[in-house]
Amino acid sequence: MHSPLPGTGARGAEKLARIPVRIDPALASAPRPAWLRARDPGTPEVLRLQSVLREHNLHTVCEEAACPNIGECFGSGTATFMILGSICTRRCPYCDVAHGRPLPPDPDEPRELAAVIAAMRLRYVVITSVDRDDLRDGGAGHFADCITAVREAVPAIRIEVLTPDFRGREARALDLLAAAPPDVFNHNIETVPRLYRAARPGGDYAGSLALIEAVKRRLPDVPTKSGLMLGLGETDDEVLATLRDLRAHGCDIVTLGQYLRPSSAHLPVDRYVSPTQFVHLREQVLALGFAEVAAGPLVRSSYRADEVARAATRVPA
Repeated sequence: MHSPLPGTGARGAEKLARIPVRIDPALASAPRPAWLRARDPGTPEVLRLQSVLREHNLHTVCEEAACPNIGECFGSGTATFMILGSICTRRCPYCDVAHGRPLPPDPDEPRELAAVIAAMRLRYVVITSVDRDDLRDGGAGHFADCITAVREAVPAIRIEVLTPDFRGREARALDLLAAAPPDVFNHNIETVPRLYRAARPGGDYAGSLALIEAVKRRLPDVPTKSGLMLGLGETDDEVLATLRDLRAHGCDIVTLGQYLRPSSAHLPVDRYVSPTQFVHLREQVLALGFAEVAAGPLVRSSYRADEVARAATRVPA
C-alpha cells in the first residue's frame, strides 16, 4: 500500500483497513429511534459560518467529525474550532475524521483563528485538534500559540481546549500549556478500558487518566473535563467504573452522549440509550462528586460548553 500524499486523507473502509480489529460492514446497527433526531444543518446561518471558515482556511470538528449538533451550534453562532489541519494520524473506528499524513502546522493559523473569533464576537470558544503524533510536542505548542493569539484579540473571552493525549510527550505539552493556560481543559477518555483495543487503537486508558491528573496537579484552578460515548458495547457497570476512575484522577466535568455510526465501515451501534436513561445516569454521576454532567443522546464533548462550564464553576453569565 502506497503512502498518501501529505495533506490528503482516507475515510471509511480505506481508513480502517489496517486497524487491529476487523469490522464487518454487514453487521448493521439497530434502526435509529424516532426520538434521536438532530436539527437540519442546512440553514442560512450554518452556510454563512461555513463560508467564513473557508475564507480563513479554518476547520471545525462540527464539520469534520459529522457532529449531529452542527445545525444547533452553528445556528446560534458558535463552533468548536479544529486546529492543526483536518488529517489525523490515528485510525479510530468510531470517528469520521480523515486519516493520513498531515501538512506541517500553519504558522498563520493562530492569527486567522483569532480574527474569526473576534469577528464572530464570541465569548466562549472550544479549540480542539486532530491527533498529531508526527509532531515532537504533539501539537501542544500550536495550542498555546492559538490561546495566546485569541486572548490578545478578545481579552475577555473564555477558552476551552479539547486536546489529544500527547502520547509520550505529556511533560513537554504541559510545560507549553501551563505558559498559556486555558479556562477549561478537556481530554476525552471516549470509552471503557475493555473496548480500547477495538475502539481506540493508539490510545491508552491509563495514559489518558494520567494526563487529566497531571493537568489538575499542574493547573489546580483550571477545571478538567472528559467525555464518553455510549453504545459501543459497554455495560452500565463499566461506565460507572470508568467515571469513578475519572473522578479519582481529578476530572471535574463529564459529558455522556450516544455513539452514532458514521458509516457501515465504522463500529456498529450496540445499543441506543434513551433520554430517560441519560437523566438517571446523570444523577448517578453527580453523586460521584463531579461539578457538572451533561448527558443526553446528542450530547458531545463541546455541546453547550459555555453553559456547562458556568454551571461547574459558578461563573456569572
